[in-house]
Amino acid sequence: MSKEKHHKREHHLRRCCGGMAACILALVLVVGFIALVVYLALRPSKPSFYLQDLQLRSVDLGDPSLSATAQVTLASRNPNDHVGVHYRRLDVFVTYRDEPVTVPVSLPPTYQGHRDVTIWSPVLSGESVPVAGFVADALRQDIAAGYVALQVKVDGRVKWKVGSWVSGSYHLFVSCPAMLASAGPGGVGPMPLGGAAVVNGTGAGAVASLRFTQPTGCSVEV
Repeated sequence: MSKEKHHKREHHLRRCCGGMAACILALVLVVGFIALVVYLALRPSKPSFYLQDLQLRSVDLGDPSLSATAQVTLASRNPNDHVGVHYRRLDVFVTYRDEPVTVPVSLPPTYQGHRDVTIWSPVLSGESVPVAGFVADALRQDIAAGYVALQVKVDGRVKWKVGSWVSGSYHLFVSCPAMLASAGPGGVGPMPLGGAAVVNGTGAGAVASLRFTQPTGCSVEV
């Protein structure tokens, strides 16, 4: 008889544990479904980025490396009416022909409210950054021609916020074209969109004034 009672107790315990597990699973599924419905209903749009300015302060072409200093002004806009954006991590750097010419600089974590605009102006630099020989040669030729095309890139992580609900982390990648044109050696006058850059070409000693030509929109991947 005691054996029968023991089996009954075990059976009830198993049923109780199974019921609790089913309730927890159902709760998780309901919460996930609600979050999915909210996400699909609001349809958060990815933020827009704009490169407002790039001041190339100096470039020193070595062999086989280069050193560069630049300051960029980057703006981001949240286009959503009901969704906030958490920028958890943003690393900014400059590239030339897909080769980094500055080291990544981390921007502070930022929350961007509905329809808000955020502006950053970090100083980027790289000391003796190794580059392929053909990249250094191409940059030297572009400087001599008075036209340099760079890219300002942002690599980071973002989260969406709706009320008190915060999504998981998503990868963010931004690429902004930056066109610089030479004002000519010894160029003077106001430079509303950029500053002068002193470029030391190895063996050539070339000095050119480069200006950021115009603000540009950026491609954004989330």
